[in-house]
Amino acid sequence: MEFWNHIYEHFNPIAFNLFSIPVHWYGLMYVLALLSALLIAKWIVKKDNIAISKEQLDDYFIYAEIGVILGARLGYVLFYDTHTMYYLTQPWQIFNPFIDGQFVGIRGMSFHGAIVGFLIGSYLYYRKHGIPFGLLMDLVAVSVPLGYVFGRIGNFLNQELVGRATDVPWGIYVYDTLRHPSQLYEAFIEGFVVFAIIYLYRKRKAFEGELILIYGVAYGLGRAFVEFYRAPDAQIGYLIGQWMTLGMALSLAMAIVSAIIWIVLRSQNSMQKV
Repeated sequence: MEFWNHIYEHFNPIAFNLFSIPVHWYGLMYVLALLSALLIAKWIVKKDNIAISKEQLDDYFIYAEIGVILGARLGYVLFYDTHTMYYLTQPWQIFNPFIDGQFVGIRGMSFHGAIVGFLIGSYLYYRKHGIPFGLLMDLVAVSVPLGYVFGRIGNFLNQELVGRATDVPWGIYVYDTLRHPSQLYEAFIEGFVVFAIIYLYRKRKAFEGELILIYGVAYGLGRAFVEFYRAPDAQIGYLIGQWMTLGMALSLAMAIVSAIIWIVLRSQNSMQKV
């Protein structure tokens, strides 16, 4: 396990240079995440004979991704960044990839902010094109999880969102401290496990939009669990004791709200059938 424990000492985060601009593995993983989500969506549309054309899906992908990128970045600025007021007074700096003339990329993305941006983008697409909102949500619920695996691997390769200190033999040294590879735990639970749940349940859904609610519950609970192994954001720390982080609180809130909506809508659907 020695090589694995010290893997960051043998790994170059830069995959290659493009016209003197470094292209990081982190960025490549996020590109793979987006592409895989789109490909899985197209596969599911064909496999389950969903009433949406390839052109409509491609258009929706653009709406959703713009919403995700804007929401993820703005969510980080509002909830996690220590320079929130600086960005609010100088909003043009939020997406500035340069610091002192040096290209560093855009750093700091919030999953929960991405969810809000995605929902807004999806709603705008629904309003303009009339594709049932619930149908879009269910398609996303089964398409996103495996793409999310690449995103978490990107976090791992970028040495960010690191785990808590540990003594387990599979721990990774990050700045001389052995830590849980929590990003990989998240890739497995939030990616593979959530996908399996949604994929296996999709044929049994009782109403349009049910799958995205199940996703909200499954992801929220899975993320909250992994937060026990993930170090809190340095600028925020723990909210309660040495266990409650902001990510855990937001994930539990997401799971609870999704569960309540799911119970209400499922009950209404059962009553209508009676």
